[in-house]
Formats: sequence, C-alpha cells, structure tokens
Amino acid sequence: MASSVTSGVLPSGKQIFTTMPDILFIPEFVFGGLVWTLVASTRVIPANPLGWVMFVSIFCFLITTVWFFIFITGKNQSSIWPGLDVGYHAFAAFLYLSASVLLAYFTIISKETIYIYYVLDLKTYQLDIAAVVMAFITTLLYFIHAILSSLRWQSS
Repeated sequence: MASSVTSGVLPSGKQIFTTMPDILFIPEFVFGGLVWTLVASTRVIPANPLGWVMFVSIFCFLITTVWFFIFITGKNQSSIWPGLDVGYHAFAAFLYLSASVLLAYFTIISKETIYIYYVLDLKTYQLDIAAVVMAFITTLLYFIHAILSSLRWQSS
C-alpha cells in the first residue's frame, strides 16, 4: 500500500483506496455507522446525552461521506485542502471523544438498573457496551487520520 504522507498532493479518484490516511475513510464509515445503529437500537433513557452521541455519529457520518465524494471527484486539489483535511479529522476526533466518554459514563451508570430489570435491560446494556467500544474505535480512527493528514500537510 502506498503512503501519501510523503507526497505533497492529495490523492483523488481510485488513489484514495491505496493511500494510508485516506484508506481510513472506509473503517470510519463502518464503525461510525455501527455507533449510530447501536445507539439507535437501544431505549433512550437519558435522552439528552444519547442525543448528543446520535448527533455526533450522524454528523460525522454525513460530513465524512461528503468529504469522501470530494476526494473521489478530485475537487480537493487546491492548496487549502490539506489543512482542511487535518482540521476536519481533528474536529471529528474531538467530537467523537466527547461522545464516547459521555456514552461510556451513562453506560456505567445504567449498569445499576440491570439488577432491577435484569432480562429487559441486559440486552440494552450489552448494546450500549458495544456502542462504547465502536465509538472509541471510531475516535481512534479519526485521530490517526488527523495525525497522518497533518504529516502530509507538513510535507506539502
């Protein structure tokens, strides 16, 4: 797999499937979509915090989709795009980190209700744990993408 960290030009078209920071679009889609799906499949007991998690996952999923299509079509060839790439992925990593910590906190708190409603809440609790794991993986993916994009930006 080629790495575009040393080249000064952002890849476009099929090249994004062979360059290291840009190939992370695919797992960002997959794990971000899993966070969205897992949180949506549970009962929303604390509505506002889980609403934030849903907002972050849907927002990042949609913006990453737009970002992906900009890269595929080759509209990312001006000199401002490497900086925008770093900025977006760092911002998305920050948003996902806030959502992940919040989701983990409310998952830990909801553990106490399992003893009261064991059968009904165990499945919800397990789905919340899976969502927390996927959210932290997605945070890591966006963070790695931001780091590698910043290295590419510095070399351009």
